[in-house]
Amino acid sequence: MLSRVQSEIRYRWRALFRRPDVESELDDELRFHIDRHVEKLVASGVSYAEASRQARVAFGGMDRIKEETRDARGVVAVETALQDLRYALRGLRSRKAFTAGVVLTLGLGIGANATMFGVVDRLLFRAPPWLYAQNETHRVYLHTVDVSEPRIDRNFQFARYLDLLRTTSSFSEIAAFQTRELPVGEGEALRELPITLASASFFDFFNARPALGRFFTAEEDSVPAGAPVVVLGYTYWQTQFGGRPDVIGEQLRLDRGLSTIVGVAPEHFVGMSDQGVPAAYIPITAYAFSVRGANYSGNYGWSWLEMIVRRKPGVSLSAAESDLTRGFQDSWRAAAEFDPGWGTVESAQPRGELGPVQLARGPQAGRDSKVATWISGVALIVLLVACANVANLLLSRAVSRRREIAMRLALGVSRGRLLRQLLIESLLLASLGGAAGLAIAQWGGAGLRLMCLPAGDPASVLTDGRTLLFAAIVTLVAAVLTGMVPALHAGRTDLASALKAGARNDTYQRARTGTALLVFQAALSVILLVGAGLFVRSLHNVREFRLGYDVEPVLFASANPRGVRLDESEQRTLTARMLEVAQATPGVTHATLAASIPFWSNEGRGLYVPGIDTVGKLGTFVLQAGSPDYFATLGTRVLRGRAFDETDLESSPPVVVVSEGMARALWPRSEAIGQCIRIGADTMPCTTVIGVAEEMRVRSLAAEREYTYYLPAAQRPEPIDPQLFVRVSGVPEQYVQSLRRRLQAEMPGAAYVNVVPLASLVDPNLRAWQFGATMFVAFGGLALVLAAIGLYSMIAYGVAQRTRELGVRLALGASGGSIIRLIVTSGLRLVVAGVVIGGVIALWAAPWMESLMFDASPRDPLVYGSVAAVLLGVAAAASVAPALRALRLDPNVALRAD
Repeated sequence: MLSRVQSEIRYRWRALFRRPDVESELDDELRFHIDRHVEKLVASGVSYAEASRQARVAFGGMDRIKEETRDARGVVAVETALQDLRYALRGLRSRKAFTAGVVLTLGLGIGANATMFGVVDRLLFRAPPWLYAQNETHRVYLHTVDVSEPRIDRNFQFARYLDLLRTTSSFSEIAAFQTRELPVGEGEALRELPITLASASFFDFFNARPALGRFFTAEEDSVPAGAPVVVLGYTYWQTQFGGRPDVIGEQLRLDRGLSTIVGVAPEHFVGMSDQGVPAAYIPITAYAFSVRGANYSGNYGWSWLEMIVRRKPGVSLSAAESDLTRGFQDSWRAAAEFDPGWGTVESAQPRGELGPVQLARGPQAGRDSKVATWISGVALIVLLVACANVANLLLSRAVSRRREIAMRLALGVSRGRLLRQLLIESLLLASLGGAAGLAIAQWGGAGLRLMCLPAGDPASVLTDGRTLLFAAIVTLVAAVLTGMVPALHAGRTDLASALKAGARNDTYQRARTGTALLVFQAALSVILLVGAGLFVRSLHNVREFRLGYDVEPVLFASANPRGVRLDESEQRTLTARMLEVAQATPGVTHATLAASIPFWSNEGRGLYVPGIDTVGKLGTFVLQAGSPDYFATLGTRVLRGRAFDETDLESSPPVVVVSEGMARALWPRSEAIGQCIRIGADTMPCTTVIGVAEEMRVRSLAAEREYTYYLPAAQRPEPIDPQLFVRVSGVPEQYVQSLRRRLQAEMPGAAYVNVVPLASLVDPNLRAWQFGATMFVAFGGLALVLAAIGLYSMIAYGVAQRTRELGVRLALGASGGSIIRLIVTSGLRLVVAGVVIGGVIALWAAPWMESLMFDASPRDPLVYGSVAAVLLGVAAAASVAPALRALRLDPNVALRAD
């Protein structure tokens, strides 16, 4: 049986790719049978000439036998398709400019979609490499009610992780992890790199074997101290250790001490990190012990780790969430015993949720992922615009070939064969466009992937099977969409009229189809340009939005003790010395200590105000503390009263400056200055309000009921960590290294200093609007160009088809202005129809975009009016060139035109 199948395959292979040999063998075989028949007839007494005639009659015709034999080979359909492919290649080669335009148009549309699919697939759908049982694996989230407002967290205390290990029964594995930037190396080689802190059970979630050595064990991750061991990331092992196999057992200075290398993770293993490829993995208990000491495991006040769980076989999602909720409630009661400030289970209403492993699909999905999803829809719209444009071009070409098509039909070509030829031509064009699109996605989309994906993500399009498959599907869809219209049009060709009149009698039908396609393009362009306008408006509003402090001229400097133990006095001395050095650095105009860092680290204390039952119900209050130059350094304006100064010492009466929003929230009917606030406990002495400053945005740009208050550093009960804000007189980046070197000289032992522009902490919060504006403008501009080209080509084609009519008009005395108005008006009418349809769709979709805007209405009339004006201007410009060409017509020539 197998040998027969192999023989059939070999026979069909030879029939396809060695056809001359097979045909020659067929001729020899037929000639052999005829010769044998002739010999028999001659032997019976028939003359040779008569015997030859009778033999040919008996066989029924050589050509018929050959055709039947070819049909029996089972490769006729393939041969026919290859013939159609060669025919299409010849046709496209003869029209190189047309082919290049179509391939580039489709390439842009397919490339945009392949790029966006690669981004969205990684953000929303693709699980981390090596993760198994993906449907049963979940991130853990906690829902609570905080002063009557819902809250959701994915960061937990180690004590809560231990509670869930003890109290839940629905999970086969529970793991804790966190990825943080930690110092690795020594001296000039020191770098802060992403390090994953993980429980030993973390590796059980992955079907991954170490590339070298082993992963750390449960004994090395035991409470309280763990063990100083490290598993290197594969890339870090290759780049820093040259991939040496003898690295096991060596010491690596990581964070606050030396760790022993016990293994190397496999290539492409990233764990659950969304902050780039980890350089190493260390036991979570070893890190916690080095930072907080032995009491971290029972501390419910340090929320810093994340959790993943895997459901046991047969346990449903709802049952597992119920079990998780019970575990959280038991843990909440334990936390309330530790600190009554946690409140009761009844008031907090803790509830567990099992979310997807992909953060961008979870309940805390950021604005970036939502914008990326919208941009994917935008890329699809660009593809539709490109397909409509190409369909119009192919339709024009089909009309120009109408007589040729009619002649082929008259000569016996079936309509099915004709349609197949046209569709093969479309598929060939789409395939070339798909190849161009992959090249565009690989190299042109690199910046987009860098903007959206974690650092170090190897998001290569050409080596990603899922993206290649998606591109192939999009290419096939594009081939069908672009080829269907001209194929159906050609299938309705009337032979008699086509052979007599050429393409002219088909102008009306073509114009009607082309008009619909152009209106469709214009409508889609309106949608894209409206989105672009709204995001640009939002980005402008964000950049113009006053944060309550200056960002550009400020640097942030922080010291990392890296295991150096400093008592309170030594820490105060180091912080004061850092401030003196910073103030003495050339180019520095002001410097201040800093307690809370915008969009990075914020501090809060309990507040108690006479006459207010619970201050926390009125909003979130963030504590800022600094030295006397605090307001001058950050540029925060004091609106009333005064700022704290050198006279506000530890021994002086406690004072505070509150933000304007905080003043309104706490004392809506009276002046805030002179009011009393008790900070930390209601038994603390009064802290007097001495000034009202402008509001700061430190946690969210769109935060409501988020207020700030400012204390002198000298009156803060605990010393401020050694960190500073530094205001410079020039470009901040130029001062980073010089300031770092000066401050590093003051560091004790292995401690080191980081200096970064404050903008590097703030700018990531603008990324969603910047990304949306960039992509909408790019795709909207591309759609606009494609629509303009389509409009120009259609009007130019219409002018060519109306040569006789325009010649008659000119011969009868029509003015040049009337001809131009006639042609331009016809183009504008199409665009007006597209503007109306697209505008209605954009208005209908506006509510879904509202959450992505910043201080901008999704129905902004200025944006809609500007888009309409741009499209009408482009339409007029695209119509003018064909109109001017029409003016150059010679009436005598036009009247004689076919």
